[in-house]
Amino acid sequence: MKPPPFQYHDPKTVAEAVSLLGSLENAKLLAGGQSLMPMLNMRFVLPDHVIDLNRVEGLSGIKESGGVLEIGAMTRQRDIEFSDLVKAKCPLLHQAIMQIGHRQTRNRGTIGGSLCHLDPAAELVSVAAAHDATVVVAGPNGQREIKFADFPVAFMTSSIELNEIVTAVRFPLWAAGHRSAFVEFSRRHGDFAIVSAAVLLEIDGGGKITRASVTIGGVAVAPVRMTEVERAITGQTPSADLFRKACESCRAIEALSDVHASSDYRQHLAAVLSRRALERAAGLSAKTSVH
Repeated sequence: MKPPPFQYHDPKTVAEAVSLLGSLENAKLLAGGQSLMPMLNMRFVLPDHVIDLNRVEGLSGIKESGGVLEIGAMTRQRDIEFSDLVKAKCPLLHQAIMQIGHRQTRNRGTIGGSLCHLDPAAELVSVAAAHDATVVVAGPNGQREIKFADFPVAFMTSSIELNEIVTAVRFPLWAAGHRSAFVEFSRRHGDFAIVSAAVLLEIDGGGKITRASVTIGGVAVAPVRMTEVERAITGQTPSADLFRKACESCRAIEALSDVHASSDYRQHLAAVLSRRALERAAGLSAKTSVH
């Protein structure tokens, strides 16, 4: 299939890209193209202009500063996958990357493109919610930051303005020695998750949970932070019984229903996968990650 006709633009700087985006009617940004190109080919979107970000300077790279991991919006998922810094400091992100598509998709797909597409089943969207990430955007009035909790406003719709471009994502890092787990249920490995669970834990020397983050993806229009579960397990000693009881509250999520799964089934998966992720993170089952 071939995409519909459009005018192609190839800016070299963020300022040039922002200017084009603000002056052109019905324009779309091209990052990795893993979502946009199929949508063009299937005529789901019909832009008059496509602005290619692939040669814009300064939008790629991974660095740590002041307890924050900053990743440029055009950084390829493959670069994140092989980053020693990501593996050491943000293991949940590395685990989630390994669930995305296959090698070819990760070669082209970008972190910024995934977050802007904002599919509620996308792995990187759940990780951003779990880590309380901040999205950095640039527009005609300069740069601003958006807390990821405020980033989704509706199904596959973000809070960035039409004339703004995402330039970076910042992940606040958890303490050394924290534990993490990312699990998902999908029809095949690499497919979008029908439901996923992302967990971060800090456990003190006495074996008590001192901090927790539990995020469910794919179940609603945006990732759901299960603060009720987090409160229920904080201050407690990890156990399968504790996690099972706490995760039952996931069955109350207002879940989506579509051709892939009913709302009841998604609620069931949310309870089961959150429990499994907690057990893995706490070392009660296999595939635990401790950093």
